[in-house]
Amino acid sequence: MRSLVGLAATVAAASVYLYLLSTHLPPADDHLGPATQEGDEPVEHHYKLKFPSDLDELRELAEMLKFYKQEHHGYVLLLFCSAYLYKQSFAIPGSSFLNMLAGAIFGPWEGLALACLLTTTGSTFCYLLSSAFGKQHVVRVFPEKVALLQRKVEENRSSLFFFLLFLRFFPMTPNWFLNITCPVLNIPMSMFFFSVLIGLIPYNFICVRTGAILSEIHSLDDIFSWGTLAQLLAIALVALVPGALIKRYSRGHLKVADMDAAREDDRPERKRR
Repeated sequence: MRSLVGLAATVAAASVYLYLLSTHLPPADDHLGPATQEGDEPVEHHYKLKFPSDLDELRELAEMLKFYKQEHHGYVLLLFCSAYLYKQSFAIPGSSFLNMLAGAIFGPWEGLALACLLTTTGSTFCYLLSSAFGKQHVVRVFPEKVALLQRKVEENRSSLFFFLLFLRFFPMTPNWFLNITCPVLNIPMSMFFFSVLIGLIPYNFICVRTGAILSEIHSLDDIFSWGTLAQLLAIALVALVPGALIKRYSRGHLKVADMDAAREDDRPERKRR
């Protein structure tokens, strides 16, 4: 009971902080967004922020924050980092949209660095929260999946770091579930930290680059430009090459056959949801 109260208090405190941060933005002048002129006087704009749920909302939010960043770079950075860590720490789906938002707002390289840092930090916070408040609840709610992962961890104990990388490259188990389960499996936090940092670089790169490209596309001609096509090719290579190397290594050193079957069994459940 104490663990649930502690977790609820942590979520409530973080939610209040993020709400206050997102509803107390400094005022933006008229040149930072769609202008509404009254004579020659500048007009202040106030915006309501929410997590994007589709590409249209993503583009709209990215355009607003890019303009807003011109005068309030530090605030936009703090707001983005806080929102990202909130989602990652409490295992809330939607990191792909935030990664794309990072690319659209901060550009491909600053966005990638931010995404990798925030993904790793947020996942580590999730690991710590699970370790402090949720171990028994994870086992109670997901007994079969935890038992399967426990068995595979023991079978791959000699190559545990590469096994964790394999799970990040090929998400047979969702990343949020790995974050809350690793403390139950007694995965050392240092190994967990670096497996997330390295294992999610390709995923983060793909999402961030996609967001950067979407922010630059304004017509069909932009899609078929040589620059855009070269970036799409780079995205494909980053997605395929590391995964192929890890998969080749796994055939001779890792035991993951049962997890393939488990993923197949989960598909009907996902369709029903």
